[in-house]
Amino acid sequence: MDGYLRSGYCDAGRRLAERGYYVNMVLRPAVPGDLALLRHWDSQPHVAAAAPNDDWNWEEELYRRPDWREQLIAELDGMPIGYVEIIDPAREDDHYWGDVEGNLRAIDLWIGEAEYLGRGHGTVMMRLALERCFTNTFVSAVLVDPLYDNARARAFYERHGFRFMERRRFGDDDCAVYRLRRADYLAGTSGPAGERS
Repeated sequence: MDGYLRSGYCDAGRRLAERGYYVNMVLRPAVPGDLALLRHWDSQPHVAAAAPNDDWNWEEELYRRPDWREQLIAELDGMPIGYVEIIDPAREDDHYWGDVEGNLRAIDLWIGEAEYLGRGHGTVMMRLALERCFTNTFVSAVLVDPLYDNARARAFYERHGFRFMERRRFGDDDCAVYRLRRADYLAGTSGPAGERS
């Protein structure tokens, strides 16, 4: 899996550009030097509202590099604007997703500063994240779990081809579980380039 993580970093933007998408964004690994930035983003009202019960434990997690997780910072023209986490839900430590089949990925994604919302950056972040996930030919589907009442987030995922699976509680959070199958991704249901997040 480690080779997959490294190769996805280099190739995802190039493949999107080949399909006609203008990409001036990269996903780079999050590092301990991002701690203050991530704490700042956690304090932003739109981030806190989307994940009110999450504690990312940045002080420890930024130093850990398990092979089942990627922690990524989205940079737009060199400016950090958001966070993406991709995990293998069958292998992650705390079994947040419970018993799931292998060959899945799960994504958490947010834009850190409100000024970057509604400008299409979330769409590019999602495209880059999905490209990274499905570069691994064994990955059959990607999961997301927005809050059930977060209509904007749910619409965003639906525009990218995710299908609602179930309403489910994760700890204190009432969530909507969505799944994007590889076949739907490859068929191009991840939405046209002009969609805004």
